[in-house]
This record gives sequence, C-alpha cells and structure tokens, in this order.
Amino acid sequence: MERALLDGASGVFGRGSRKAPVIDEDQVRDLHAKIGELAVANSLLEGKLKPWGGT
Repeated sequence: MERALLDGASGVFGRGSRKAPVIDEDQVRDLHAKIGELAVANSLLEGKLKPWGGT
C-alpha cells in the first residue's frame, strides 16, 4: 500500500500533463437512477410532512 501511495504521489503533486479522468458510463447511469429515486422519495416525504407544518 505504501508503494502505491509513493508511486501515485507524483501524479497528485506533479505539474504538467494531466490525464483525463476515466468515466465509467455504467456507474454514471446507476448514480443518475439513484438520484432520481431519492428525488421521488424526497418529494413524497415532503408531501407527507406538510400537514404537520413541514416545508
């Protein structure tokens, strides 16, 4: 583990060329789906709280 830290440290603190981040399209799709689920749940709970003075 220490070796990995030392090998990667130059990339963190180094200057010059930077690699573009790798984007995992499946993970992005899963995260967008989860955001949608949470937004729906939040809206539902918000509606349920209104009778008790919730926002």
